[in-house]
Amino acid sequence: MAGIVGILQEGQHNLVASMLDTISHRGNYKKTILDKNGATIGIVWSHHEDNGMKEKLEKEIFMDGPGFGHEVKVSRFNGRWQIYRDELGVAPMYFTSDIDWTLCFASEVKALLQISTDVFEIPSGHEVNEMGTKKYFDLEMKPPLQKDPKAIAMELLNLLSLTVSRRITSDTMGSWLSGGLDSSAIAALARPWIKKFHTFSGGLGCAPDLEYAKEMAKHLGAEHHEILINFQEMLRVLPLVIYHLESFDPLLVRSSIINYLVAEEAAGYVEEVFSGEGGDEFFAGYDYLKKVDPILLDKELVEIAGRLHNTALQRVDRCAAAHGLTAHVVFADPQLFDFTLRIPSNLKLKDGVEKWILRKAFEGTLPERVLWRTKAKFWEGSGVGTLLSDYANIKVSDSDFKTERILNNGWSLNTKEELFYYRIFIEYFGKLENLDWMGRTKDIMPHTEGFSR
Repeated sequence: MAGIVGILQEGQHNLVASMLDTISHRGNYKKTILDKNGATIGIVWSHHEDNGMKEKLEKEIFMDGPGFGHEVKVSRFNGRWQIYRDELGVAPMYFTSDIDWTLCFASEVKALLQISTDVFEIPSGHEVNEMGTKKYFDLEMKPPLQKDPKAIAMELLNLLSLTVSRRITSDTMGSWLSGGLDSSAIAALARPWIKKFHTFSGGLGCAPDLEYAKEMAKHLGAEHHEILINFQEMLRVLPLVIYHLESFDPLLVRSSIINYLVAEEAAGYVEEVFSGEGGDEFFAGYDYLKKVDPILLDKELVEIAGRLHNTALQRVDRCAAAHGLTAHVVFADPQLFDFTLRIPSNLKLKDGVEKWILRKAFEGTLPERVLWRTKAKFWEGSGVGTLLSDYANIKVSDSDFKTERILNNGWSLNTKEELFYYRIFIEYFGKLENLDWMGRTKDIMPHTEGFSR
C-alpha cells in the first residue's frame, strides 16, 4: 500500500521529507520526492508496486492504493494539480493548508499535523484542487435486474471471479480468512490462480472464527496461519492500533485489534492479501437489517456502504498499511458494486436469510457449514467480546467519565471504553479541536453493529 504526501508549492523538500517519514510504514521498499511544476510531492511504495512506478512518476501521476479503481490519484490536468479519491474511499486522503493557504495533502492525518491541526478528509468520490472540492460520483441504487435468481447468482459468481483474477499479481499471495462467508468466498476464487496460497486468521483461544477458518483453509489446500492471541497481547498493541487508525471510535478500534495482529503475521509471508470487507454492506449481512422496512432496505444499504470509507475500509487500510501490506477489497470493486446495486434487495435478504443471493452463487464451492454460517460480529467471532469494554470500565472511574466525556470540539463520548481509547489517542495527537475528518459511530447506532467478514 503506497503512501503520498504533498504541498502545492515548490521548494518544500525538507518539510515533505519529514511528512513522508511519518507514513513510511505504508511503503517499505522505495521512496522519492518530486519538486517541480508548482508542487513538492513525496511517495513511498512497496516492492510489488515497483513495476511501472517509474513511468507513472515521469508522467507526474502519483497513486496510493491497491489499484483497480481503488486509489487516490494525484496528477496534473490542464496545468493544475488534481487529487482524486476513489468512489468508495478504499484509499485514504486528507488535506489542510499552511499559513499561506497553500494546499497540503497526505494519506494519513499524522503527516499533516506538523503543518496544521485544521485537517479535513477528502470524501470518497470527490476531487480536490486549489479551487476547492467537487463531487464526481454518487453512490445510488440502480434499476433492478429483471432476471431469474439463478441467472443473477451465476452472473455474480462470474463477475466476482473476474474481479479476483484481475488482482492476481504473484504466484505467492494471501487472504485474511475469518471463516465467514465473505472472506471464504473471495479466498475460494483466488486459490486456483495462486501457486502458494497463505491464509491467516486470528483470535482468542475460544474464538469460533478459528474453527471455521481452519476448515475453510483445509478445503482450499492453503498454507494456514492461525494466530492465537491473549488479552495481554491485545492491550500491548492497543496504542499502536489507535495510532495507525487515527481514531478512538470503540467499534472501529475493537474490530481492529485482531486484524492488526493478523496483518502483522501476514506481512512475514506475503506482500498482498485479499479481504472480504464490504460483503455485509452490499448484500444485507447485518442482523438488524431484517427489521428494516423492505421498501427502505435499498436506501439503507446505500447509506451504510457510503460510510465504509472511514469505518471498515479504514480498518482494512490502516491494519494492512501499518505493516507495508496491500489489501485487495474485492467487494468494493467499482464494476462489481455497480452490478450489486442492481440486484433486488429481496434476493439479498430472503426468507430471513442474509446474503441469500451470494450464498446461492457459491453453492457447491464452499463447505456447507461455512456457506450457511450465521453472521457474527467481527469481535465476537474472534473471541474479543466485551473484554476491552469491561477492562475500560475498570480503568475509568465514574467521576472521570463525567468530567472528561465532553471534548474540546463539543463531542460527547458515549462510553468509558471510548474515553479509554481517547486518552491513548491524545497521547499521540493531542487534544485536537477539529476532528471532522474522523469517522465516528453516533450513539452506537444499530447499522454499525459489525464489520464485514
